[in-house]
Amino acid sequence: MTEEEDQSAAPWVAYRPVQVAGRLAVGGLLLAGLAWLVRGVWEVRLAVAGEPGDGPPDQGNGVHRPLNSLEDSYHWVTSAGAGLALVCALLFLSWLWRLRDNARALSGDAPKYLGFWVYLGWVLPVFNLWVPRGIVVDAFRSSAPGRRLPGSVDVWWALWLLGTFGGVGVVYRDSTDEIIGRAYGEVWPLLVCDAAVVGAAVAGALAVRAVTAVQVERIRGARAQVAEVEAV
Repeated sequence: MTEEEDQSAAPWVAYRPVQVAGRLAVGGLLLAGLAWLVRGVWEVRLAVAGEPGDGPPDQGNGVHRPLNSLEDSYHWVTSAGAGLALVCALLFLSWLWRLRDNARALSGDAPKYLGFWVYLGWVLPVFNLWVPRGIVVDAFRSSAPGRRLPGSVDVWWALWLLGTFGGVGVVYRDSTDEIIGRAYGEVWPLLVCDAAVVGAAVAGALAVRAVTAVQVERIRGARAQVAEVEAV
């Protein structure tokens, strides 16, 4: 029986379908990870090709030389990656809202973090070091008290922090042309952060699957109990 069939079979239980949202979030995470893997491949290509004789694309003082074909294709790769990252973020947030709402319905307790943290927790300095993970952990523990937190959650968050705040990860402080210059000069820091982002995407996908499965199991058990009570 699918989650949607469960929902229609017990309409009196106010749970939001989370299984499909979880699958979409997993797909978004894996696509974003693939985008960063391709990005890393292009950075290796830039490093192997070497810097052209006329210097990096960003000449300094606001001067940029025309791009060659490889550099131009890197711009396309980074743009596509940014688009996939945005889609991934929207799918993940949709899943997180459903997970949080269901956890509240299962436990009867208010979430530890207010609703605005679902968005602001990712962007507010300092708070973004722990709040997003805290929302996932709080929803998991409210959904399944006493159950051990999946290890993939901590792996995901550690790699996400490394890939995001490593200086050349998800949140780039330099322009794409400046990143190309880095690839020509010293590509390894770029590749380390790319690897962290790819690892975070894979670990995040595993974490979403594990947390979703636990909550779906708990919801089905709760609905079965309600059905037994109604049958008496």
